[in-house]
Amino acid sequence: MHLLRVTLLQALLLLVAFAYAEPIRRIPADAAAAVAVARAAPDSPSGKYAPKVVPCPAVRPRIRPAGGVSPNETAWLQLRRRATVQPMIDFMQRVGIPNFDAAGYIRSAAAAPGIPNLPNVAIAASGGGYRALMNGAGFLAAADNRTTGALAKGGIGGLLQSTTYLAGLSGGGWLVSSIYANNFSSVETLRNGRKGSSIWKFGNSIFIGPKESGIDIFNTAEYWTAVARQVDQKDDAGFNTSLTDYDKRSWGRALSYQLVDAPDGGPAYTWSSIAKDESFKRGLVPFPILVADARAPGETIISLNATVFEFNAFEMGSFDPTTFGFMPVNYLASNFSGGVVPANGKCIEGFDQVGYVMGTSSTLFNQFLLNNISSVASVPKFVVDAIEKILEDLSDDRNDIAQYAPNPFLGWKPDTNPSADATELDLVDGGEDLQNIPLHPLIQPFRKVDVIFAVDSSADTIYNWPNGTAMRASYERSLGPLANGTLFPPVPDDKTFVNLGLNNKPTFFGCDVRNFTLRGSQSAPPLIVYIPNAPYTASSNVSTFTPSYTDEVRNNIIRNGFNAATQGNGTLDANWPRCVACAVLSRSLTRSATPVPAVCADCFAKYCWTGKLDPVDRGRPYEPPYKIANETASALSGAGRAVVTDRAALLSLAMGLVALLLAV
Repeated sequence: MHLLRVTLLQALLLLVAFAYAEPIRRIPADAAAAVAVARAAPDSPSGKYAPKVVPCPAVRPRIRPAGGVSPNETAWLQLRRRATVQPMIDFMQRVGIPNFDAAGYIRSAAAAPGIPNLPNVAIAASGGGYRALMNGAGFLAAADNRTTGALAKGGIGGLLQSTTYLAGLSGGGWLVSSIYANNFSSVETLRNGRKGSSIWKFGNSIFIGPKESGIDIFNTAEYWTAVARQVDQKDDAGFNTSLTDYDKRSWGRALSYQLVDAPDGGPAYTWSSIAKDESFKRGLVPFPILVADARAPGETIISLNATVFEFNAFEMGSFDPTTFGFMPVNYLASNFSGGVVPANGKCIEGFDQVGYVMGTSSTLFNQFLLNNISSVASVPKFVVDAIEKILEDLSDDRNDIAQYAPNPFLGWKPDTNPSADATELDLVDGGEDLQNIPLHPLIQPFRKVDVIFAVDSSADTIYNWPNGTAMRASYERSLGPLANGTLFPPVPDDKTFVNLGLNNKPTFFGCDVRNFTLRGSQSAPPLIVYIPNAPYTASSNVSTFTPSYTDEVRNNIIRNGFNAATQGNGTLDANWPRCVACAVLSRSLTRSATPVPAVCADCFAKYCWTGKLDPVDRGRPYEPPYKIANETASALSGAGRAVVTDRAALLSLAMGLVALLLAV
């Protein structure tokens, strides 16, 4: 009966989201040729979704204190940092900073013992469902030297190859996960897809299921029955199943069909298998990180005091002083106690299924209720009340979160760890604390990141544009005890973001390290290059809960993100690629006491936030115009919904589901 209620609830949520999806505009896209997508190998010991007991290694798995990065990450960095040198040289040579030998500067930095002045670059892709995936994909495509046209005039191709860390959260996490689950395929390759594959085919919503399933919209009972059967594999193996499992099988599971190019969406693919990929082992690709928040069962609000967890290629854990520990991610669900798997404890592998980890970072059904549904225009109140009641019941059953059981941090740091006595660790969407850009792992001093390109696809305003809330949340968190002394550049309030147009163009935060008061061993935080979602050539402000997109709309939003990353290939600012290069160099120039080139000084004068505030509420909704109108004007006439729905029919079905839910 509980399973039936979960199944019906998810159908209801998707139908309501589908009925009230925001309109988006169509803009013509280029045809895409089919290209084969490389696939990673599954390595779950069960060969399917369920985890499995395995022999423990001679040295029992254990938790390490978070006083630095892991030995594995340290060793990998030696390879990766060297691997970024030539791409960085190529990038600097191509963009050309006048009267400054940037390529020579990089060569010199790379030749120094310990390479202390070699720029350390990171990219962070925010949450925001498919909107975030597609907009973030546009930025990564622009930064990738494999993308057609990325090395042309005005392009920033090669930035990705110069990057050490790549972090994602929620929809941005889907993007990062998809790229790595498919052997670090390019966005262009994934977008183009291949014959017979559902990879990056978003035309069928997750309510319907992938096209290859043979199930149409009128056979939903069969689809949801199949969903439940797959999750039962995990339950039958003796592991807890939660709403996130069902969420993953209807949301994350369907996402796996769309994002992992393997039979049935790769149920045996694990997050830890990334570390076994040859390209990763050789340091040829960046270090992937996903972010989630800890949540005590029964809570309905995640605050900035929530412990932030990360999943990286080697480990899962937190730098926050509450937990302050990391465990090997491939041994999730093993019987840890007091920081180690004891002699009588079991070792488990396969729990870190890639779709489940994606789902952990994006438990959107919970977030839909807690943060969004009551504000969605015109949703009948009794529908909102019914969903709230159902999810409250599920919360009472401790089933509305991603359950990591047994809790790997059981008995670990009992004086500060809020989950030290819990048998399970409950994790939720990494954006529920409003830190919707995964900056937390990248500002940790141990990682010594110099610059973060922060792609913000948040839906903060009434029309789904960002207003800097995610940046502000990270800044405010840095002022409290959980920051543990980790600094973050000051950022203004949301009204200033909008009034000064900081949410409509690239803005640099933390430009002058002299503005930071450092105490003890503190170091200045990275420079943050904020790239907000804005309408360059497409209305990319689609709702987080729009469930399907035509290939044309998908391509338009990706192209819009590409234009945001390149400022329209230099159309809006011919110096923009040089400004990107200057941002990369900034912290290194300071460390080496190298005078700032004149062009860089001009870039900083143009893009750095000066500290000016304008916190006045203008009393009107934020509706930005197109930034490159000449590319879109001819396509805007007659624009309408990209996904045509019969709202009345959908709501009728939703009302029936409400009645059935209340009955069971």
